[in-house]
Amino acid sequence: MHLKSVEQRLKQKGYKLTNQRKAILQVLFQYKNHFLSAEEIYLQVKKRCQQTNFSTIYRNLEMLEKIEMIHKTNVYNGVFRYELICHDAHHHHIICKSCGKTTPIDFCPLKDLYPQLQDQNFTLTDHKFELYGYCEKCQASFSDKK
Repeated sequence: MHLKSVEQRLKQKGYKLTNQRKAILQVLFQYKNHFLSAEEIYLQVKKRCQQTNFSTIYRNLEMLEKIEMIHKTNVYNGVFRYELICHDAHHHHIICKSCGKTTPIDFCPLKDLYPQLQDQNFTLTDHKFELYGYCEKCQASFSDKK
């Protein structure tokens, strides 16, 4: 997926591509295999678009999540992190708790549970499956410190 196609998706959803939104999308695209905090996004966007304030970042992240262009998760410490959704296929994540690197996984454990949910007369609307740990690079840095 290219940045232009991400920008086109935003326009198709009925939103203008403001300078701030373009900068946010550029940052998310640049770090497309990592979850970033709003503060990390803000610091990167500020380099591209100096007049951006923190509340603009939050408003745009909320809007991008609402129109399902980004994925929001609470990795650790109560800080929400965001990732650009670059593909339409259903997937989940392996997330490094140290550097935020994310790797999509195609396995979905819900497939095995779905019949049981139907037996409970429950209508499922959404779900997330995320595995947390440490990537190879961060594991190596931990052992270097010993």
